Amino acid sequence: MRLKFVSAVAAVVGAAVVAVPAGAAPDLFGQTVEYSVLARVGATESALEQAVVAAGGTVTRGNAATGLLTVTAPENGFTERLSTAPDVQFASRTVPIGHSPVDPAATDRDAVEKEARAGRHGQVGSRPAPVAMDPMDGRLWGLTSIRADQARTVQPGDSRVRVGVLDTGVDGTHPDIAPNFDEELSRNFTRDMPVDDNGNTFDGPCEFEGCVDPVNWDDGGHGTHVAGTIAAAANGFGISGVAPQVSIVNIRAGQDSGTFFLQPVVDALTYAGDAGLDVVNMSFYVDPWLYNCQANPADSPEQQAQQRTIVTAMIRALDYAHRNGVTQVVALSNQHEDSGHPQVDTSSPNFPAGSAHSRDIDNDSCLLLPLEGPHTIGVAAYGPSGKKADYSSYGLEQISVSAPGGYLRDYFGTSQFNTNTNAILSAYPRNVGVAEGMIDGTTGEITNAGVRAGVQKACDDNGCGYYQYLQGTSMAAPHAAGVAALIVSEYGTYTGDDVTMRPDDVQRIMEDTAAARPCPEPRTVEYKNEGRDDSYTATCEGDTEFNGFYGNGNVDALAAVTDGAKYLG
Repeated sequence: MRLKFVSAVAAVVGAAVVAVPAGAAPDLFGQTVEYSVLARVGATESALEQAVVAAGGTVTRGNAATGLLTVTAPENGFTERLSTAPDVQFASRTVPIGHSPVDPAATDRDAVEKEARAGRHGQVGSRPAPVAMDPMDGRLWGLTSIRADQARTVQPGDSRVRVGVLDTGVDGTHPDIAPNFDEELSRNFTRDMPVDDNGNTFDGPCEFEGCVDPVNWDDGGHGTHVAGTIAAAANGFGISGVAPQVSIVNIRAGQDSGTFFLQPVVDALTYAGDAGLDVVNMSFYVDPWLYNCQANPADSPEQQAQQRTIVTAMIRALDYAHRNGVTQVVALSNQHEDSGHPQVDTSSPNFPAGSAHSRDIDNDSCLLLPLEGPHTIGVAAYGPSGKKADYSSYGLEQISVSAPGGYLRDYFGTSQFNTNTNAILSAYPRNVGVAEGMIDGTTGEITNAGVRAGVQKACDDNGCGYYQYLQGTSMAAPHAAGVAALIVSEYGTYTGDDVTMRPDDVQRIMEDTAAARPCPEPRTVEYKNEGRDDSYTATCEGDTEFNGFYGNGNVDALAAVTDGAKYLG
C-alpha cells in the first residue's frame, strides 16, 4: 500500500542551481570538489557532458540510464555557470547519501542493530529437490516464524534466480555464502575513502591496492549478514537462509563506513536492471538528509537543490530497475515513527559533521529514500514474540509487510528479556569480527567480548565460519527478500539460464499470502518498561487485513510458494 509518492515530475519543480545574473560567466576558484549533475528529461548524455565541460568541469563517471554524472570542478562558480545550461536539471555538491537504518538519536550508526553487544507467469522451471535444515538453524527463530523451514520442502529456490544485495559488500568466501555467491555478476561501485575532506577518518586505511575492494569483500559486516538471511546455503554447515538455493549477487554501493554516495547507489540499481537481477534488498536510507525535501524553509537554496537532485536521481533509478524486472525490497527504517507523521528532523544534514539543524518535515513534499520512492516493498520488524520491535517505524502509509527483525527487549519480565537470541543470527565476516575485537586474529577463537555479544563459530575440515546477532528493519527486509526470491523461483518464466517475473506480481503474491496479524489490544503500545521514552510509544491503526504495525501481515514463505498462483493476473 502506498499513499505518498512525489513523482519525478513534481520532483523537478523549482530552481535546480543557483541563478546567476546575465553577463559574464563567474570566475572559477577554490579547491577541486565533486558534484552530481543531473540531466533534464530528454537531454542527451553528450549534450550534458558538453555543458559540464563548457562550465569548467570534468566528467569522471556517468549513468546513461538516469542522466546522472559525477563531475569535478572548482568549489566556487561552477554551479552558477551551469544555471544557464538548458540540458542541466540539477547540480549539487556530492556528499554521502545513505547508510544502514539506525536510531538518529544514537551517536553510533550501528546502535540499534548491534545493541546485542550490550545485552546478555509462463513455463515453470523444474522444481529443485527439497533440502534439509543446517546444524545451527535451530537458533534462527525467524526461519520458522515465516515457515521458510517448511517452504524449502516444496521450493528451496532456484540458482537461476538472482538476488542483489545493495549494501556494504558481501563476504563471498564465507562458507555459508560461497556456494551461492555469483562472483561473475557481482560488482563494487565504490572506492574506499580513508579520510574525508577535513582529514577526519572516514573509511580508514585501504585494504587493497587502488582502494577498491574485491567483489567478495565486506568491511562493514552489514551486507554479509543480510546475504546470509536471504540465501545462506543449505550445505550441512552453519546456518541456511530463507531461499537456500538462489544466487547472491553483491552490488555494493556502501562505503566501509556504512555511508552511501549517490552515484554508486544509482549505478547499482540500474546495473541490477541491466544484469537481469530478480530481487534487490535495500537496507539503508538516504543521507545526508534523513528526509529529502523539495523546498524546506529551514534549508539554504543550495541544500534544497541538493535534496532535489537526490530525489530525482533515485526516482529515476528505482523506475529503471522496476521496468527491467527487479523486485525492490526495502527496510522500513528504525526511526520508530509513524511514516505518515514524521517527527522533527534534528539530524540533517549529517555530513559534514556538525552541520545539522532542526527541520519541520512536511509529509507531502519530503521523502525518506529509497523507502518512499516508487515500486518499493516496505518491511517492518517484529520480535520473536510477534510484538512490533520498539525501533521499527510503522503506519499505514509505507508499510507493505512485516518480517522477523529481532527485538532484544522482547519478553519483558522474563529471563529472555534483553538476550542476544531475541535478535537475528546470520553470517559474520571474519575480518570484521577481528577488527571489532570479537574474534582473535591469531587463533580464530571468539574473544570474551564476542562471547558476550553472542558471536558463534562453526568449523569443519575446510575451515570455519562466524555468525553474529543483529536486530533492525535491516534484518527484516532480507527475510522478505528471501520470500520474494522463492516466489520468482516458483512462478517465474524460465528461458534457459534466465528467469523473469513482473515485480508487481511478486509483490501481490507476497502481500496476499502474508499471515494476517491484527493490531494489539490496547492499540497504543508503550515501551517504557523496556527502557524507552515517550517517542517510542506507537498506536496501531487499521484492521486485521491491513494495519500500521504489520501491513498486509507477516511474510509467509510456505503460503507464498503453495498458494500464490491464485493471485497472478
